[in-house]
Amino acid sequence: MAVTERPGAPPEAPPTFRDGVRAGVPFAIAGGLVSITFGVLADSAGLSPLATIVMSAIVYAGSAQFTAVAIVAGGGGVGAALAAAALMNSRFLAMGAALGPSLPGNALKRAAQGQTVVDASWVLASRGDGTFDRNLLFGSSAIQYVTWVSGTTIGALAGDVLGDPEKLGLDAAYPAFFLALLISEARGGRRLGVAALGAAIALVLVPVAPAGVPVLVASLAALAGLTRKARAEARAKSESA
Repeated sequence: MAVTERPGAPPEAPPTFRDGVRAGVPFAIAGGLVSITFGVLADSAGLSPLATIVMSAIVYAGSAQFTAVAIVAGGGGVGAALAAAALMNSRFLAMGAALGPSLPGNALKRAAQGQTVVDASWVLASRGDGTFDRNLLFGSSAIQYVTWVSGTTIGALAGDVLGDPEKLGLDAAYPAFFLALLISEARGGRRLGVAALGAAIALVLVPVAPAGVPVLVASLAALAGLTRKARAEARAKSESA
C-alpha cells in the first residue's frame, strides 16, 4: 500500500481511509472469528455477557484478553489478570515508539491517535521505510474494531449454542492470524531477517519466560533491527545523492 513513483508516470494518490478499510478486511474477518472464540471462553470462565462485550470494546487486544480470561478461569485474581494482560500488551510500547514520529500534533494528540493501533493495522500502515500512513492505520483498525466487538457479542451471547470453539476449528484462526501478519511484514524479503530474529527470540523464551516477556523482548529486538536498517538505508541514499 506504500505510495511509489514510476519514471515517466504521475505519482499515485496517497492511500485514503477507505483504502485502509479495504486492506483491513481480511484481518477483520480473521479477528472476528477469533473474537467469537474469546466470547465463548469468557462465558465458560464465568464472565457475564455484558462484561465480556465491554472488555472487548475498551481493551480491544486479543492476546491480552485471552490471557486475562485464562488466569481468571484458572482461579487467579483480578490483579494477576490485569498484570499479565498489561505485560502482553507491552509490545505496543515499541510499536508506538516507531509510529509516533509519523503522527501529527503534540504528544497528547499523538497518544490519542496511537490508541487505534493493533498488530495488523500497524503492519498495514508501515511504508517500509520506518514511517507509517495514518489513513491506512485508522481505516484498517476501524473495520477490525467492528468485527472484534461484533464477534465477541456473538460468542458471549451464543456460547452455549456454539459449544467448544476447537470443534468448530475457531482455535486455528488465532495462530493463522499472526502467521499472516508475519508473512505481510516480511514481504519482498526486505525485512525477513528482522522478522526471523523476532520469531527466533520468542521461540527460545516461550518455554522459560513468563507470559508476555517473549513478545516484548522480540518486539524490542525487531524494533532495534528495523531502526538500524532504516538508518543504513537513509545513509546510503544521502551518500548516493
